[in-house]
Amino acid sequence: MHPLVELAKKSVEIYVREGIIIEAPDPVLPEMAERAGVFVCLKKHGQLRGCIGTFMPSSESIGAETVANAISAATKDPRFHPVEEKELEELIYSVDVLSSPEKVNDTKDLNPRKYGIIVVSGKRRGLLLPDLEGVDTIEEQLRITKIKADILPHEEVEIYRFEVKRYK
Repeated sequence: MHPLVELAKKSVEIYVREGIIIEAPDPVLPEMAERAGVFVCLKKHGQLRGCIGTFMPSSESIGAETVANAISAATKDPRFHPVEEKELEELIYSVDVLSSPEKVNDTKDLNPRKYGIIVVSGKRRGLLLPDLEGVDTIEEQLRITKIKADILPHEEVEIYRFEVKRYK
């Protein structure tokens, strides 16, 4: 298991069992010391159980970002009730470290396997990670991301793309 995934798992387990937010470790890997957006996703029996993240860094390091977003994925994803202690052994974790978003002027520059996207219309924005099961076309990726942002299908949007390093 990658150290970022171990950190996410440890963060959730200690928080759910003891209510304690752990400190991010002094970087054991140089990549944990950098700053980046991070998404932590939890699955249970192959089904999404929580996924929360930041597309731009909000903490001092990837390690700290992972701790905060892991706890949020387990306890604050509005689609799910908070993770309970009895579920901890059944959870599978993934951590995505995002590159900086770059503006896209042509949808031909998108690829749902390689790039995640952010759509923006006024104050509404939605994000979809890359390489998700069942999202095989640019059109489907845009449709889902607009729905997440409460943007109507015909509304114009600014599109940004990003890559991820996915750790499992």
